[in-house]
Amino acid sequence: MDKRLQGKTILITGASSGIGRSTAFEFARAAPGGVKLVLTARRIEVLQKVAADITAQFPSTKVLPVQLDVSDPVAVRGFVDTLPAEYQEIDVLVNNAGLVRGVDKAPAIKEDDLNVMFATNVHGLIHMTQAVLPRMLARNGGAGAGDIVNLGSIAGREPYVGGSIYCATKAAVRSFTESLRKELIATRVRVISVDPGQVETEFSVVRFYGDKSKADAVYAGCDPLTPEDVAESIVFAVGRRENVVVADTLLFPNHQASATIMHRRSA
Repeated sequence: MDKRLQGKTILITGASSGIGRSTAFEFARAAPGGVKLVLTARRIEVLQKVAADITAQFPSTKVLPVQLDVSDPVAVRGFVDTLPAEYQEIDVLVNNAGLVRGVDKAPAIKEDDLNVMFATNVHGLIHMTQAVLPRMLARNGGAGAGDIVNLGSIAGREPYVGGSIYCATKAAVRSFTESLRKELIATRVRVISVDPGQVETEFSVVRFYGDKSKADAVYAGCDPLTPEDVAESIVFAVGRRENVVVADTLLFPNHQASATIMHRRSA
């Protein structure tokens, strides 16, 4: 793993918390001093703290925190060119930034919620991919090289009540990912999908507009996945031999069998 990751520049979106933050730490842990991390998120102060924490634990790992809202196509379009030269050749793109807002059902779905979820989860992921992919394709005399890791969800495979828009965004991510893999078949660019089930992050707090009591109720009687569980799967997939594509990974905690089938312990 260490040898395969050596010298790679890794860009992680949504890296200020949750899966993105844990993925940054996991790459640093897997190849101490061997990787350069470009971490993006909207909350620059939180992101800078993440970068400082990684540097404190792995002093030889280079970390560049950069404020970026992936839902802003103009900012994303010119993003790579604004990076310092040593960080511009992205070897691994982890499209992690995403969110969920609300549990409304049609016809009561809020237009703002619909727009922000599609702008972040779908448009942002596609814009980031298009910003980074040309440099990946230009390597090896046009044969290309690099990894694109898209964070999906069980929600993209199995829609559920109250999640129609979020589920639709993740279904779109799944379709885009599968199409991209087929479109790049003649290149050495790997396209990797990681679809978690229930994970305990700030995700549910955002869904309930900051109401932590409602968010905590989602995990009552459960032992959900941790961000570290998902991060380990991401780094494992990227760390395989170049000819090996871990194309599609679905992760569940042990109490979950699908998006809607879970066993909760009695109080």
